[in-house]
Amino acid sequence: MTMLEINVGGVYVPAPLVWAVAAFVLSNRIERLLSRTRIYAFVWHRALFELAVFVVLWGAISAGAYHMAFSGGSPPH
Repeated sequence: MTMLEINVGGVYVPAPLVWAVAAFVLSNRIERLLSRTRIYAFVWHRALFELAVFVVLWGAISAGAYHMAFSGGSPPH
């Protein structure tokens, strides 16, 4: 298995870092949506919930990117 790197403006950065940034952006948008819909009233510990959302998103993005990188580049059917 090789380490994936992504060229960002001429600088190679580790792919998991890029995936983490994408997960962070998505989790912030989900946080805003949940705040507007008042879903957080049903959440016991908001910070833990937000961390869990971030970790789940990062894992999903990483798994999808890994699958696309090492299985021929096409999404599953």
